[in-house]
Formats: sequence, structure tokens, C-alpha cells
Amino acid sequence: MVIDRRHFLALGASALASYSHRAAAASLSGPKQALYASAAKLEDGRYALVVVTAAGDLIDTVPLAGRGHDVTASPTANLAVVFARRPGTFAMAYDLTRAKAPVLFNSPEDRHFFGHGVFSPDGRLLYATENDYENARGVLGIYDVGAGFRRIGELDTQGIGPHDLLLLKDGRTICIANGGIETHPAAGRTKLNLATMQPSIVFLDRLTGDVIARHEAPADIHQLSLRHICQDATGQVWVGGQWEGSRDEAPMLMAHVSRDKPICFCEAEPTFGPSLNGYIGSVTASRDGQFIAASAPRAGTTIFIDASNGKILERHRIKDGCGVAASDHGGFIVSSGLGELHETGPSGKGDNLHKLPRISFDNHMLKLLTTTG
Repeated sequence: MVIDRRHFLALGASALASYSHRAAAASLSGPKQALYASAAKLEDGRYALVVVTAAGDLIDTVPLAGRGHDVTASPTANLAVVFARRPGTFAMAYDLTRAKAPVLFNSPEDRHFFGHGVFSPDGRLLYATENDYENARGVLGIYDVGAGFRRIGELDTQGIGPHDLLLLKDGRTICIANGGIETHPAAGRTKLNLATMQPSIVFLDRLTGDVIARHEAPADIHQLSLRHICQDATGQVWVGGQWEGSRDEAPMLMAHVSRDKPICFCEAEPTFGPSLNGYIGSVTASRDGQFIAASAPRAGTTIFIDASNGKILERHRIKDGCGVAASDHGGFIVSSGLGELHETGPSGKGDNLHKLPRISFDNHMLKLLTTTG
């Protein structure tokens, strides 16, 4: 860890101690309405953060400096942050009540964002996956929310190309999907080490930077970039991968893992990976954590998994569907690049379609709870 270690540890320890109290207080602060946030491209070619309802009502549109990727929300305030798509360097904090102007901040000159982040339990710290590209090293940048998102430190992710991350239910452990792909801004989006990739899932103590566990993908499928993660009702982590080899040789793309158990792939026929074009774009758990949804936009397919046994339940055809978020009705909202919102899920979870003209949703969608009263 570098940069202002004592300042970071003091903030982190305070966050952990106040986790339960503050989370409970936030959940009781007033009536709530479910909203969904996503980076998007508008009809005129501009990029924006959009906030919508599940019924397809457009609540807000906030311009972005470039293409965005994912959105994360504070657990204690009406605040969300959208990150630039790799190799972008900007992020924007957005007040969901619109009482305050958006706050723009950037990664350091020798870093860029990978598009994902997560708040500490009390909302005082923001962790963002970043590329230390001169040293081919992944880091979590640590930002002080109360100081205008000033960067106060970083943690080594123990891998290359960290992408998605999540905070486990203990409020202290961060799980990181190291995609294993080396990139450099000078090379654009070119992947520099496909022959020597070592993707991994790392469990990190966010207060000390200590590695709790590190699990690598099996050597025979080392070109499966582990990219997106979520956790189910039991705290088990689900992983979606993107295959960098020949599409016809794509392995199973979905797996689960925990601190004390290695990566275990779901069982499926050999043609399953190729049928998804070797690409999972986003994963999330249902509201009760019993089901996992994983989008495969290049195949126009979204799959649903029983989290209790890893069995693939169904496949739904959703053209260019990529963003997935839990719905209030036990299923999922799937957004598409065609400006569509599909409310769907395993059998019995409904199948409604809403279209938003002139909006092309990007890769991810986040469910928000915002105070309305």
C-alpha cells in the first residue's frame, strides 16, 4: 500500500465499526423508489449517465466526458459514481436528488480506470480498479469521498487487469476479478499478453491490503479472462468470463468461488461456451440471492442459474442485452444497446418489454434506491 497509509487506515477502521448502524439508518430514512442507472450513448452521439425506472421512464440524463462503463452507489447517501471505460481516466459523482452539481475527478496521470468501483460500508471511501500500466500491475485506487474524491492510497490487486470488484458481507473483504490481460494506453485497447495470461480471483483485506485468498483459473484455460462478479444469498461469489482464444474452443464461462474454495465451473455441454460466443458481459444476483443472471450480448442471450446447485435453468433471447440488475419482482432487468429494458427471469418471473427511444444502453445497469420523501 502507498500514499497516506495512516489516513486511509483510520477512515477504513471507522467505516467498519459503523457499518451496521449506518446501513440500518439509511434503509429507514424515508420512502424509497427503485431506479436504475446506466452509462449510455444518446442519439446525437454524446455519452451520458441515464437514470430510468423499470417501466422505461427516463428520470435524468447527465452528460459524460466520454464513454462510461459501470455505476456504483453509496450505501449511505443518494450518491452514485460512474467510471470511464478502459482506458479512460475520468469519473463522475452524481447526486441522485439533483440537489448538488456532479463532481468530476480523475485517476492519477500514470493510472487509468477499468470501469468499476465500490464504496466502503459507511460511504466514506471509494475503491476503483485501476491500471498501473508502466509496471503491468493492477491496483485499487482509494478515494476520500468527503474530500471531493481526493485519492489517498492504493492497494495491489495481486494480478494484471483488475476489472470488476465487490465488497463482501463482512464489510471488510473486497473480492477482485483480475482479468489477466495486460494493456497500455499507448496501445489503445490492444491486449498485449494473451499467450501468458494469468487471470485470478483475489480476496483482499481492504484495511491492510493483505491477501486473504487468491485463486487462479486452471492452466489449460488460462485465456479465460475473469471479468465480472456478484455474490449470492450465501456470500458465494459468481464469476463470468470472456474467452480470448478461438471461439470454437471456448470453455464454460460461468463459475463460483469463495475464500476457502477454488474456482468451480458450472456443468454444461461442451458447446455451451461457443454458443455464447465466448463472452459474458455482466452478472448479478436476484434480490433474494437465489438466482444468478449472466448476459452474453454477442450471442443475444441471457442465462439464468440456480445459485444453490449451479444448474443453468433457462436461456432467453435478448438481442444485444448486456446490463443486468435485480428487479423488485424476483427477476431481473436486462438493458440492451437497442434502448430496451426487459423485465424477465426464470419461469414465473415475468417478461415485460419497455423501449426508450434515442438511448443505447452500455454494458452495465445498477439498481438504485433513492429517497423520494
